[in-house]
Parts: sequence; structure tokens; C-alpha cells
Amino acid sequence: MFKVFRDAAGPCLAPGGSVLAIGAFDGLHRGHAALLSRVHERATALGLTTAVVGFEPLPRAYFSREPLPRLSSLREKVCGLRDADIELLLLLRFNAALANMQAQEFVRKIIVQRMNAREVWVGADFRFGHRRGGDVTLLRAMGAQYGFEVHALEQIKFAGERVSASRIRELLAAGEFSHAARLLGRSFSISGRVVRGHRMGHQLGYPTANIRLRSRVPPVQGIFAARVHGISDQPWPAVTSLGVRPMFGGRELLLETHLFAFDGDLYGCRIEVEFVAKLRDEEKFADLDALKMQMDKDAKEARRILEDKKKISGAAA
Repeated sequence: MFKVFRDAAGPCLAPGGSVLAIGAFDGLHRGHAALLSRVHERATALGLTTAVVGFEPLPRAYFSREPLPRLSSLREKVCGLRDADIELLLLLRFNAALANMQAQEFVRKIIVQRMNAREVWVGADFRFGHRRGGDVTLLRAMGAQYGFEVHALEQIKFAGERVSASRIRELLAAGEFSHAARLLGRSFSISGRVVRGHRMGHQLGYPTANIRLRSRVPPVQGIFAARVHGISDQPWPAVTSLGVRPMFGGRELLLETHLFAFDGDLYGCRIEVEFVAKLRDEEKFADLDALKMQMDKDAKEARRILEDKKKISGAAA
């Protein structure tokens, strides 16, 4: 059974002992997958609880003056950890108290008392505690004192390239979706529940399924060829816009997706929008007629790209 806790203080969550991974886990890319796989393997062999300590918001986001682009939402991250066979997640609230916690105190209160760790797995460059004062060397020294082993997984590479969330964000921002997918281990997507909009797309002949991103800042913006998952057995071809809708004076980021040849009510449904290729940046047009002409071009180009990729995929199969 998968259990999630948020508080740093409290009783021991794994009385029988745990094998523990610690990290931010944004995007759950190939590097994260390798770490979690080792944790699951060791916990199974030792008969211990498979556990993760994560942080929300991300520490980098907490200290950043600008909003930090995220590869995954909180829900997507939690569901991904559950699907990786993690049994226990301590998703710590990263706030002033946690930011000021000394590294040694973090070990005693979180790793030892709260998680009862027998093994701790981290990345080789893992840093923690106030002003990032703790590292793998400190962890190992305290592990010898408190009875847990420390394993630092070396940087994961795929096809000779270092896998990291920051690198994947860079690739997505540059429109390199295929390259980013190789490092992620899957295509980049955004999921959410479809909400009602102002129906401007419907008036222009392009009804859309809308997802609000709330406080999440994605690493991409613009107009894209896309596939939608969650409404049929096969992904549905679509064209999608992620932006603030400058033609209508918008400020809130909104994901608006037009599904080709689709006739149905998706309000309240949870869907996943897979980004396939970027078509262009978001623009403000002179009038609605000019916008409608560009939307026609976008739809035509998105159809072409998706059909070409389908043919390539079919030939490869």
C-alpha cells in the first residue's frame, strides 16, 4: 500500500526499517528511475519498506527569485513514485524551518527517527541541510554512527549524455522534444482535469479541452502538435496552445487543446497531453480573422507532423 506523509515531525513511519531514496525527483527521468529501481531491489532483498523523502516545493524553487519551470506537477510526481513501487513517501514541506535545519539534524530527525533507514540512496552530488552543508561524506560518517549504509549512485548517462532535469528543461524550451524524451524515458506531457473556458475556440471553429496549470510553470510555451491520452485506447491527434492568450488579454497560463475530428464532452475528465513538436511561439494578431487564418495553418501543420510520425513509427514496427 502506498502512503504519503508531509510533516517532518512525528512518529517513526517505518518501524521495521526502510531502504530510502532522497531527492527532488522532478520529472522522474531515467536517472531517477535507476535510483528508485535500486532502492526497490534492495528493499525487496532485505524485507524492508521501499521509501522516498522528497520536497515540495522544490528547494530550487523555494530559493529562486523567478518561478522555476517544472517537468512534473505535484500530482504527476506522486503518481509516478507510486507507479515505481514506492511504498512510503515523506513529501516534506520545504519552508523556512526546513531550509534552516542543519544537515546533522536532518539526518537525526528525518533519516533516523522518522524513516528508520537501514540504507540511504542518493545521487553522487547530493547536498542537503542549511546552506547545503551536508554531502555524501557527512551522510556516510553519520550512517556509521546511527547504523545505516549510504550508496551514492553515479551520474546516469543515456547514449553518452548526462541525464538531468535541468538538461531536459533546456531541451524542451528549445523545442527538442525527441531528444528530451530520450533522457526522460518517455515523451513530455502535461495532465489535468478539463475545465470550462470562455468558448472562444468553439466560436472560431476550434473547440478546445482546457487545463488550468495554476501555480505550475512548465518548461514550454507556444503552439504544438500533440497527442491526447485518456479518452480512447489510442492517443488522439491534436493541436495545442500553452500560453496566456494575448489576443484576449489573458494573464493565467492555460493549456488549450483541440482534438481533431472529436465530438464529445470532456468536461471533468482527466486527460494527458503529449507534446510532439513545436509549431511556433504564441502571438497577438491584428484581429480574429488573422487569428483564425493562423489557426487553420497550425492545424494543417500539426496534422502533417503527426501523420508523418505515425508513418515512421509504423515503418519501425
